[in-house]
This record gives sequence, structure tokens and C-alpha cells, in this order.
Amino acid sequence: MTLLPEQWLKPTPQGLYCIPGDFYIDPVRPVDQALITHGHADHARPGHRHVLATAGTLAIMQARYHDAAGSPQPIEYGESLTIKDVAVTYIPAGHVLGSAQILLEYQGQRIVVSGDYKRRRDPTCTPFMVQVCDVFITEATFGLPVFRHPPDATQIAKLLERLRLEPERSILVGVYALGKCQRLICLLREAGYDETIYLHGAMMSLCELYQNFGIPLGRIQSVAHVAKDDLKGKIILAPPSALHDRWSRRLPDPVAALASGWMTVRQRAKQKLVELPLIISDHADWDELTQTIAEVQAQDIWVTHGREDALVHYATTALGLNSRPLDLHGYENEDD
Repeated sequence: MTLLPEQWLKPTPQGLYCIPGDFYIDPVRPVDQALITHGHADHARPGHRHVLATAGTLAIMQARYHDAAGSPQPIEYGESLTIKDVAVTYIPAGHVLGSAQILLEYQGQRIVVSGDYKRRRDPTCTPFMVQVCDVFITEATFGLPVFRHPPDATQIAKLLERLRLEPERSILVGVYALGKCQRLICLLREAGYDETIYLHGAMMSLCELYQNFGIPLGRIQSVAHVAKDDLKGKIILAPPSALHDRWSRRLPDPVAALASGWMTVRQRAKQKLVELPLIISDHADWDELTQTIAEVQAQDIWVTHGREDALVHYATTALGLNSRPLDLHGYENEDD
């Protein structure tokens, strides 16, 4: 009798649980054995007894939590190991440093858990790799046709043009500390911007971590103790929450910018009082999601944490696949 995928991999209150391997993937509560896809806080939580993840993800967890796991175990991309009767392989996801899809093989079946991913080039992390499988579990953060992100270069050009037009102002860009911050810096460098990029203090440690992994960021400096006039015509990166708080008042007439896939929605930009919306996302957009579903050749598509309904409908009606939402809770898209 053929074993159904949902008979050995299922959602639980702790997270996605692999029954024959007795482990969880990105559990939201402390567990004995956790397989972690990447270092964002909604996927990589502290308190697990054993953690399997890439070296990049383990370093991020250590930097954020200091005691990320009682027994951390690094795994390389493409490396396979067997946990009880389940073969586990980590595959690049192209999301942030160390991010991975997880391939599970059991009794002739192949399930890929995508974690968070994107398909476009990112100089700060290993590119996404398509993995043919029987079941593909995909995120759907931007799983609506309205989300078609423009080329990154157009958004960087928009930022630099604003800087040129208003040299007496600073540009304060809201970015998430892990992934988006370092990616935006690298995109600015590729566009020829070689000035010092100033950072909110909360950004410094993760930028140093990226540099330790061989990712060049050029001249970066904490904005602390820099005179207000010296910040005119400069780019400053900070957490999105800092765009309009008291901290930003020490900056010279800052242009409030926000780098996020959600900036596709103009109303969101208005609600957040964003003067310069930059559509730069670390998640797959609609075209990347549908492209990936076609390329993995899976007959079963499970869709989670995002706009599940539209992607389920597309996979079912347009591609003729068995598709359904997967009920997982606790993933907040910290890194949009």
C-alpha cells in the first residue's frame, strides 16, 4: 500500500513534523530536533535541543540569540544525511545568507520544503536551485498576480536620482536588518555608489557577520556620533520602525524611504508615510512562484504562510496539479 505524503509529514502546533525522522522544520516552539531553513526570527527560534542548519544560518542564530541550540550541527548545500529513515538534503533558496530549501526522501517519495525563497539574482547569497520532487511546499508571501516586482536596478536608480536632486537632505531607507540591509548595500555598490553608507546601530553586527562570510559591503559606518550636517546628501539604513521615531529627528530633513515588496501597494506606502517607496523584496513574486511550481514538476503543491488561495487556485486550474493550503502558524514575514 502506497504511503501518502501527508501520512509522514504533517503540520502540528509546534511546526511541520516529519514522523519517521522525528524532527520538525522551522518549529515555532522549542523541540528536541529542529531543521532550520534560514535565520529570520519567525523561522529560526531559540531553545531547541538540536539544530541542523547551514553554517550561515547557525552563525546568524548565534549572533541573535547567543545560545541558539544546545547542539548545533552545520550542513553544506548539497550534502545529504539520514535521520532515522529519512534522507535530508539542504538546497540553496536564494533568500538570505545561509537560506535553504530542505529536500526529504522517504520510501521513494521526494518532498521539498521551500522555506522562504526568491529567484532573482542576489549578490549576498547562493542562488535558488530548482529541485524536481513529488511534493513541493511553497511559501506564498506575494502570492497574488498584482505582485510583479520590477528589476532591482530600477529601484536603486530611483534612490540615487533622488539623492542627486536633493543633496541637502539625507535619505533614510527602512530595511530589515538581516538580508535586505546587506543586499541593498551590495546593489548600491554595483550601481557605482562608493560613498560611506551609514547604518543604525542595530544593523552593524549582522553586516559584520556578512563581511566575515566574505561578502564585501564597502565603507559602512554607524550613524552614531556623526554630525548632522555631515549626513546631508548621505544614505542611511535603519529598521523600518525607525523611519518616524525620535531617533530620525537628528538627521538632516530625511527622505523617508522603505525597501519592501509591499511597496507595490500604494496605499501601504501612504499609510506608512513613505515618501520614496522602493519595491525590493527578498521573497518570490507571483511570476517567480508560478515559474517555480512549473519547474519542480511536483504533482502535489502545498502552499503556506501567505496568499494561499490564489496560488492554490492557479496550480489547480491552470496547471492541473493537486494543490492545497497548508495550515502553519507563526510565520510573520519579518523580511519582506
